[in-house]
Amino acid sequence: MNQQDRLTDLEIRLTHQDDTLEQLNQVIADQQQRLTRLELALQRLAAEHRDLKEGLSPEIVDQPPPHY
Repeated sequence: MNQQDRLTDLEIRLTHQDDTLEQLNQVIADQQQRLTRLELALQRLAAEHRDLKEGLSPEIVDQPPPHY
């Protein structure tokens, strides 16, 4: 394999690596957006749970049933 062939091979590999890195970067960006949405949803659910729990009457206690 001469030098020109080696250089061409290296350029091709570099191009493939650049494409792969760009694809991986897009996957990471998509996952970050999804993670952000999930965190917001979890915060909303936690707030709703807290509001519902605060709305319970005092005689309703969150404890195991007597048969435990």
